[in-house]
Amino acid sequence: MEKFVKFDGVVAPLDRSNVDTDAIIPKQFLKSIKRSGFGPNLFDEWRYLDQGQPDQDCSGRPLNPSFVLNDPRYRSATILLARENFGCGSSREHAPWALADYGFKVIIAPSFADIFFNNCFKNGILPIVLDTKKVDLLFVEASRNEALVLSVDLDAQQLTTPVGDLIPFDVDPFRRLCLLQGLDDIGLTLQHAEEIRAFEERRRASAPWVF
Repeated sequence: MEKFVKFDGVVAPLDRSNVDTDAIIPKQFLKSIKRSGFGPNLFDEWRYLDQGQPDQDCSGRPLNPSFVLNDPRYRSATILLARENFGCGSSREHAPWALADYGFKVIIAPSFADIFFNNCFKNGILPIVLDTKKVDLLFVEASRNEALVLSVDLDAQQLTTPVGDLIPFDVDPFRRLCLLQGLDDIGLTLQHAEEIRAFEERRRASAPWVF
């Protein structure tokens, strides 16, 4: 997992509540356990006018002009702005995989579904919880003619607007550290690789029948 560093990103305003994981990545595309390749089918049923099929080339599919990610202002977005209860529904980890593969690094919402929230951190995405009033103001700014660009500083735990306003946010210290160091569950485990190898050697000597 890549380290999360400070960056400036375009905000895409997805003005919908209760966006579930089947909307984020529909079930017919869940045929792979690789973390890559899901970006073209992110929000597939909202993003395209036809019905998508697994392994289909999406480059020539008709786009829904009313969907936010098809607006030229937001096609390079790396920050997704959403409403409450984002990521509800099934626990499929493919949802953050698809968001990350598309290019999103941050999701801002008033609330998230618990499993989705946890899966984001494990896949290099920073989910930021802000109160509804702040989210409302960001929607107003992000919907103007010129796309909103926010500076995201995880180390300082703050967002900076183009006019210099600071928006603080809270992140669990352990999760913050993991993102800053680029450590998922496997990375955390490999930090103790020497101790694990030493234990296995001792175990092999004391209980060879196990091996």
